[in-house]
Amino acid sequence: MAKRSTFPSGIKALADYVHSKGLKIGIYSDAGYYTCSGKMPGSLGNEQKDANTFASWGIDYLKYDNCNNGSKPTVRYPVMTRALMNIRRPIFFSLCEGGEMHPALWGFQVGNSWRTTDDIADNWDSMVTRADMNEAYAKHARPGGWNDPDMLEVGNGGMTKNEYIVHFSIWAISKAPLLIGCDVRHLTRETMEIIGNKEVIDVNQDPLGIQAKKVGMEGDWEVWAGPLTYYRVAVLLVNRGTYTHPVTAHWDDIGIPQGSVVQARDLWEHRTLNQKFVGKLTAMLEPHTSKMYILKPVA
Repeated sequence: MAKRSTFPSGIKALADYVHSKGLKIGIYSDAGYYTCSGKMPGSLGNEQKDANTFASWGIDYLKYDNCNNGSKPTVRYPVMTRALMNIRRPIFFSLCEGGEMHPALWGFQVGNSWRTTDDIADNWDSMVTRADMNEAYAKHARPGGWNDPDMLEVGNGGMTKNEYIVHFSIWAISKAPLLIGCDVRHLTRETMEIIGNKEVIDVNQDPLGIQAKKVGMEGDWEVWAGPLTYYRVAVLLVNRGTYTHPVTAHWDDIGIPQGSVVQARDLWEHRTLNQKFVGKLTAMLEPHTSKMYILKPVA
């Protein structure tokens, strides 16, 4: 039952309102006796009852946490999977196991996304650490089952604009769920420019659904790349260091035939570069900045 002081009209009324805006609605529960606050009940032992309730409310997304329990998540989580399969409403099942038992290795048989890391914090070191942890499981992601390095911190104030652009770019090219983690009631124009970048979101939502990987590293400089539909390649150049340095993507690293002439679309400047590139593309990057491109062979 929904808490009346928080949801006086009930969750069903809230879901109907959200759906009237053309949006989906999610809910939070836990694969334990209580949620992680220790105050609200979890779903352990009541999975089918809760799944039926969520469906009756019109829920589209279930984030399922991992606190206050006495058994392994590989035992508890499939119980909710079966409960959700018994209802007539499709509900996206997000496993928030925190990466403790490497859910990328078994999550596809249980849910639609799985946390590959523990909780993120709103700072540069936390963000890039979770990016690294998530990237290690890239080969296990696919359409219908996604690696989740935790929510976006964009807009919470702990990083610079450039660092938030790196953050959003890595999550997008990694096909991670783009879950807004700031207070949406107080979005600034700068935050909206980042999380509302349609060209970057389109990379995240590309139907091919292949998570990008690091294909080049030298010191603090990285090249991330992954294929897109229509023979295109998404490329992200990142400078994690403390001084300005050129970062280069080579065709043989990113999966483009060596002799190809390539057109580059800069996704943050929203422009197609006049220059055509052969063999490689280089950008000069300041500390904690990135460049994100879609590369398309034209000859």
